Amino acid sequence: QVQFVESGGGLVQPGGSLRLSCAASGINFSVFAMGWYRQAPGKQHELVARIFNGGNTNYADSVKGRFTISRDNAKNMVYLQLNSLKPEDTAAYYCNLGFNPRGWGQGTQVTVSS
Repeated sequence: QVQFVESGGGLVQPGGSLRLSCAASGINFSVFAMGWYRQAPGKQHELVARIFNGGNTNYADSVKGRFTISRDNAKNMVYLQLNSLKPEDTAAYYCNLGFNPRGWGQGTQVTVSS
């Protein structure tokens, strides 16, 4: 059974930074592209960053240059470094497969506010 457990969110001022972590289980982690998604109230999940099994990455235009996704295949972990945070980054953040996501975890809330 696939499971994703996200952590690391919080309340941060504009311009601040956070590092999100995700522990994945129930999948052959190293062969899958992984992604970080976010969901603002009343909106659908939005893919913000994806990392392929070989390490290549891509990002949504809205976060390019500010967010960095990484992975540790030995630990089945995915990370998202969030820098230069803006109020519009406020959302619940989730990790999942990089394509065809399944079984959302509980997410971790990121709130950017002064």
